[in-house]
Amino acid sequence: MDIRAMTSSDGNGVVDVYRRGLQSGHASFQENAGHWSDWDQGHLDICRLVASEPDGQVCGWAGLSGVSGRCVYQGVAEVSVYVDPDCHGQGVGSMLLRRLIAESEKHGFWSLEAGIFPENQASIALHEKHGFELVGRKRRLGRMGYGPMAGQWRDVMLLQRRSEIVGID
Repeated sequence: MDIRAMTSSDGNGVVDVYRRGLQSGHASFQENAGHWSDWDQGHLDICRLVASEPDGQVCGWAGLSGVSGRCVYQGVAEVSVYVDPDCHGQGVGSMLLRRLIAESEKHGFWSLEAGIFPENQASIALHEKHGFELVGRKRRLGRMGYGPMAGQWRDVMLLQRRSEIVGID
């Protein structure tokens, strides 16, 4: 398994992994994965990673999104980590998140956030393993528009990781 910087040639693989993750109904409010251009516009240009098989097939990805355009939030980002369901249980998510944290700190991020459905215990455990703390629960944040939970209001757990090395006193 190789963890490396994402390139635009990984776009189709990234979107396919995202699409497969959405099928669980516990990954996102997003109804469909869209196209590479949608993904590209929704994520920061830095700290984009893929996990790839020896044949180059993308089996996971990680990236950051901005949380606000206000200058005070320039060092705060939202984390996304998706692993192909066929690769679950192989440590791919852990490798991606570990590397994403290191890359984010190189770029001066002092706080990473993750919003995770409470039913997605594996993702919560992954983030906690890498130093994220549960800081709250956003109750009935949004309504599902697809799948077996269509029409249901969903809570989102908010987890945060503060950098241990980026100038935080």
